[in-house]
Amino acid sequence: MPFTHPRYTIRTKFFRLFGGAFHIYDDQGGLALYSDMKRFRLKEDIRLYDDETKRTELLRVSTQSIFDISGAYDVHDSTSGERVGTLKRAGLSSTFLRDRWTVHDGDGAEIGEIVEDSTVKALVRRYIEAVAFLLPQHYHAEIRGRPAAVFRQRFNPVIYKLDVDFTGDAAGVFDRRLALAAGVLLSAIEGRQ
Repeated sequence: MPFTHPRYTIRTKFFRLFGGAFHIYDDQGGLALYSDMKRFRLKEDIRLYDDETKRTELLRVSTQSIFDISGAYDVHDSTSGERVGTLKRAGLSSTFLRDRWTVHDGDGAEIGEIVEDSTVKALVRRYIEAVAFLLPQHYHAEIRGRPAAVFRQRFNPVIYKLDVDFTGDAAGVFDRRLALAAGVLLSAIEGRQ
């Protein structure tokens, strides 16, 4: 079961010219999911599969519109067709200050947020590129008023790695499908900044 582990690591491939590929490993080091994303598209189209063969698609992440500064991403369960939720980037403040995302359930109700660790570190990462890799990103997610997940980038100037930790989510308030889609989005957007 790819969505039942307490911890994951999202890792980019070292060499990939066209498109983004992310391997998502479980806490035992096994491949839990594989994500493939085509570059040079007007609308994002990210798919998560059970492995690199891409025979079984599990999740689909897509933007709602072409020109959306806030960046709203719908997450659908590919096997059931269910809309799992939506992740919305907080517009210009996420571009110039620190990243903030709102998390919405399948019905569109806001249920929480994912926020970058500190404004000062975020500003340094964005505007002083020479030292940005010394300050890996760190996000925390809160769902329905409870701590739900921590997203922590590892220090590695060559290969992007993001650890996702759900051990603080004892009540299981953050749907792992939505959370891992958020991790892939955070990884993909970090790769462009």
